[in-house]
Amino acid sequence: MSSAPPLLLTQVCHALQQAGFHLVGDGVDDGRPGISVTQVPAGVLVRWTASQGFRSLAIKQPGTSGDSMQAIVRAAVSGLLSQLGHTVTDASDTGDLLIRADQ
Repeated sequence: MSSAPPLLLTQVCHALQQAGFHLVGDGVDDGRPGISVTQVPAGVLVRWTASQGFRSLAIKQPGTSGDSMQAIVRAAVSGLLSQLGHTVTDASDTGDLLIRADQ
């Protein structure tokens, strides 16, 4: 099984940075808040992790949850990358996105 082309990883990272998203790590998901972008065999995996402070704040607000913010961030990332011509699919129930390397 081959990995996604490094060009796809570079393109996704560049697009997210240009849009103002905070990228963390260098392809390693270590739980730090922000967006991690990791190369996987099928493409590139994009995962958002909220900060502990944000999670605490969301719990205290009526009608607000970390899940709703997860959906908003996910929709923004998905929309941006789709507009740039990438194929974006759900990778898991946790809100991860898979940017497919089938181009």
